[in-house]
Amino acid sequence: MTDPVHAPPIRVAIVDDHPMVAEGIQSILESYDDITVVGTLTNGREAVDTLLSLSPDVVLMDLNMPEIGGLTATEMLLELDPDLRVLILSMHDSPEYISTALSHGAMGYVLKDVPTEEIKTAIDAVMLGNRYLCTGAQGSLEPTEHGDREPLTSREQTVLLQLAQGKSNKEVAQELNISVRTVETHRKNLKRKLGISSTAGLTRYAMEHGVLQGTGVGGL
Repeated sequence: MTDPVHAPPIRVAIVDDHPMVAEGIQSILESYDDITVVGTLTNGREAVDTLLSLSPDVVLMDLNMPEIGGLTATEMLLELDPDLRVLILSMHDSPEYISTALSHGAMGYVLKDVPTEEIKTAIDAVMLGNRYLCTGAQGSLEPTEHGDREPLTSREQTVLLQLAQGKSNKEVAQELNISVRTVETHRKNLKRKLGISSTAGLTRYAMEHGVLQGTGVGGL
């Protein structure tokens, strides 16, 4: 086991179109010995084009930005690197914003007016693979976590397995002897029922629920 004292610092990137906000967050994070800020970017387009070259572990992503918004940028980045951990930083505290952000693949949601130490707590949580909602954002996932989600059909479960294996719509259609349009419909239904908006999100879900290990999707 790696000695936490000698573990490499957490590499954090900040994406926010307000320079003063980004500089303030950077100043806070740089006060911690176990965090290195590897870059600050000003919009979603810049993030998608250059962020991965900075090799961050965690990205602090604003929601409302020019050119490409934070949600779209999050989805696009996770398509490129499914292991990337994205924390949304926002002024919006409505359940709709929070649940939408999480469905786009974000691992956490933190309001910009939280105490500074909570941003560090959120970064530590997602680095451990845990989802993090700050105090003002908690409760938005209760329906999903209490099993109120619409169940998947057996065909949808089969399509989920095929997609999680990296197959294209055309390949899935050939494998299951159905039309590409039907596969597209199943994909759309999977994303709606699971509250996931990206293929990377579907793959992550399948891995977390044992689909790729052949243990089925029990409990769906």
